[in-house]
Amino acid sequence: MFNQPLRKPVESEASQAEKDYEAHRSDLRQLQLWAGAFVVLPVFLQAPWVRLSPLSACLFTVVLLGVGIALALMGRWGLVSAGELLVGVSGSWLAGCLFWGWLRAQPFWHLPVESLVLPIALLGLSSRWRLSSSFYLASLLGTACTDLMMVLTGVMNQWPVVVEAPLQQAPQLLHQTAQQLLHPQPLIALISASALIVLLAQFMQHRARMASQWRSTWAVASSVLLTTVLIDGIFLLAALINPSLSGLI
Repeated sequence: MFNQPLRKPVESEASQAEKDYEAHRSDLRQLQLWAGAFVVLPVFLQAPWVRLSPLSACLFTVVLLGVGIALALMGRWGLVSAGELLVGVSGSWLAGCLFWGWLRAQPFWHLPVESLVLPIALLGLSSRWRLSSSFYLASLLGTACTDLMMVLTGVMNQWPVVVEAPLQQAPQLLHQTAQQLLHPQPLIALISASALIVLLAQFMQHRARMASQWRSTWAVASSVLLTTVLIDGIFLLAALINPSLSGLI
């Protein structure tokens, strides 16, 4: 009995989860790149499209949803994930088109309209469309944080003035509004809010490392929140440097 080798110690759940994460790291990075790209998409495509033709932009939701479902059913992991993300994008796309097409001068309707698909997304968390739901819910959380900071910094009051101004005056009004954020109090509030969102995204990334069942959903949510902070920063810089490049006008 004394000569018998010692049994291999049982690995902890945390250690096993970490190894599983390392094994799938490249796939998760690809998934996060897709998620980040789909956050950026509306900035360059949806915003100008809605200004020109809101109805056709709304109808494009059907294309996004159809392509997403088709890809999700094809079987390959990368295409399945991209398709599921597109299904989530379609919800955000539709809400964005409805608001920016017909209610853009009513900023307090922004979050309610963006929440249009919220019940479906919550139900989707317990289905095979978990990635779709996580993308939409993280996008909605990012929108809520952005709108809250616009209220706290006083920018929300200027929103109708800017979007309803003549095209020649709108860039200057937007530039003046952005300059108000460079004062100490709003600047500290913006930096603090951005730091909190980054910390929340890091917490989600940590959950992605530890929770195998929900790993992909946490990874997507983390990527969406970080990209949202980046896009908000780009919007602010654009409003300060060249307001005509902003998606707001």
